[in-house]
Amino acid sequence: MTNISNAKIAILATDGFEKSELFEPRKQLAEAGADITIVSLESGSIRSWDKKDWGESIAVDITLDEAREGDFDALVLPGGQMNPDLLRVENKAVEFVTAFFDAGKPLAAICHAPWLLIEADLVQGRKVTGYPSIKTDLINAGAQFEDSEVVVDNGLITSRDPGDLDAFCGKIIEEVREGIHKRTQKAA
Repeated sequence: MTNISNAKIAILATDGFEKSELFEPRKQLAEAGADITIVSLESGSIRSWDKKDWGESIAVDITLDEAREGDFDALVLPGGQMNPDLLRVENKAVEFVTAFFDAGKPLAAICHAPWLLIEADLVQGRKVTGYPSIKTDLINAGAQFEDSEVVVDNGLITSRDPGDLDAFCGKIIEEVREGIHKRTQKAA
């Protein structure tokens, strides 16, 4: 695996994140040398959703109030239905996501997490993918939807579901190595 030992990567999540979509990127990115920080709405811990019931919890490293885009090289957004649905109604979460995009930093969203990208008005004219049930949401927001395991549009990385995690993590590592991406606020 490619080394990204100087990278600091934030993972933004709250209760109801899809277990594998947080734990696997955290594992693979850490193995590649990155320093991972779990960011959430409140301190303490957040609980995963694992298939059909609550799963393992993870400690929150810093709250969204404490987190600054400038302290990180990339942002990862795990899915699950509850997690991004709860985050997309929080202005601070949407502003945090937008700050990474505006800074040209790699921004990765899997499963239902592209809902946050929609809320931040970042998908119009861009190639993206996501969980099949949000395909219409993405298209209605102006995205060019592709049914692929991972889609990258100038540092914006999206994947469909846990079956795509290896490709998703590999592209995050690749995009972090590439660094800042020059992009316009919104695609035409």
